[in-house]
Amino acid sequence: MEILNLFIIVIVSYLVGSFPTAIITGKLLKGIDIREHGSGNAGGTNVFRVLGKGPGIFVMAFDIFKGIVATYFVSQISLGAMELATVYLQIIAGLSAIAGHIWTIFAGFKGGKGVGTAAGMLVVLYPIAILVCFTLFLVIVFTTRYVSLGSILAAVILPVVLFIMQEAFDRPVEPVLMGLASFIALLIVFTHRTNIHRLINGTENRFGTKSES
Repeated sequence: MEILNLFIIVIVSYLVGSFPTAIITGKLLKGIDIREHGSGNAGGTNVFRVLGKGPGIFVMAFDIFKGIVATYFVSQISLGAMELATVYLQIIAGLSAIAGHIWTIFAGFKGGKGVGTAAGMLVVLYPIAILVCFTLFLVIVFTTRYVSLGSILAAVILPVVLFIMQEAFDRPVEPVLMGLASFIALLIVFTHRTNIHRLINGTENRFGTKSES
């Protein structure tokens, strides 16, 4: 029964994450596949660029919501007694949703970069730390106008923030959560590898330009 329960959590969370918000928004508003415009990414930043502020904010918020729904609600699905602690179930659900967002089954396994859905997961698991990371994200974006750089640095700083909270402010962080934070940071870096290449070469587009990625 426990294996069946985990299977259901993984599948439902993956499907929640797979909901192609950006692609559907593009189809409904302009009749386009958002992946064929702008950066080619099925994420909120590209929708912001191609379709405007309103649709972009909606997609970003909805992608975050997907992470919250999977991590907080889907993880509570139970067909019987579960031996795994709640935090492990939340991690499994959250990672499944992120995988769904990046490799959505509804659009040929080509989705977004996972930042919004990962943020939703982290809101549930690390509310204080994610606030710090989000603040850093805003500072980076508004000072450099590189959304990709803000996303990468916010993800990379998360394990550091958790370590500081634990060591300096006596807020213990379970090893599994510290490991998860490190994994999320590596995953975001991986999904932004082309952006990193462009940042190094000085060819990355800034927020507010037509070819932003």
